[in-house]
Parts: sequence; C-alpha cells; structure tokens
Amino acid sequence: MSHQPPKGLPSRPLSPFMLGQYYRFQLTSLLSFAHRLTGIGLSVGTFLLAAWLITLAGGPEAYGLFAKHLTAWYGQILLFCWSWALLYHLCNGIRHLGWDIGKGYELKTAYATGYAVVIGSLILTAAVWAVAYAK
Repeated sequence: MSHQPPKGLPSRPLSPFMLGQYYRFQLTSLLSFAHRLTGIGLSVGTFLLAAWLITLAGGPEAYGLFAKHLTAWYGQILLFCWSWALLYHLCNGIRHLGWDIGKGYELKTAYATGYAVVIGSLILTAAVWAVAYAK
C-alpha cells in the first residue's frame, strides 16, 4: 500500500503501524521480553543471595537481622518471584537449546513450547515451595 508523499519526495510503502494497522500481540515476543526481565531479576537476586551468605558468615546476630526480612511477607514474595524467575529462565533456556539445534521454529511448535515453559515454570515453582514448606 502506498501513500502520497509531499512534493519532491519519492513514493514508498509505509509500515503497517503507520497505516493504522496496529501490531498484533505475539506470545513469542512476550516470552522473549519475560526471559530478558527474569535474567535481570536473577542478577539482582544474586546480590541478595550474596548478602544472605555474607550475613550467614557474619554470625547469628547478623544472620538474624537478615533472616527477619526474608521471613516477612515482603521477603517471601521476593523469594517466590526470584524462584519463579529462576525456573522460568531455566525452562526457557532449555527451549532455546532446542532452537540452537534447529528444532521448534514452526509457529505452532513455538507457541506450544512457549505455553509449556510458562506452565512448567509455575508447576516447578509451586513444587519447590511445597517441598520447602513441608520441611
């Protein structure tokens, strides 16, 4: 589809966005964005893990101060989100390994494995937390 340019400029096709045909939602784009976000979250979480280890090495008093925050409601939410990010990133990384060997590029397969990553990461997170609370 062409558009009439101002005088003196060549006629060229416009992007679909410019023509009013807005970008359609794609699961693969959302999962790619989530993979990047979880990678950033895991990096930040690594600092918290290091802080936990440092306070653990610092003795009971230092550990007690830190553990108080981990056992609070906000600490539990943070740990839950961090554990989901870890398991999502792991599952999606396995999916990417399939792509690295040339498998799973078909749109139907990409969507199926995308849903499997989301559902699998949620199930694994729930299982990890169920085991943690059972102990």
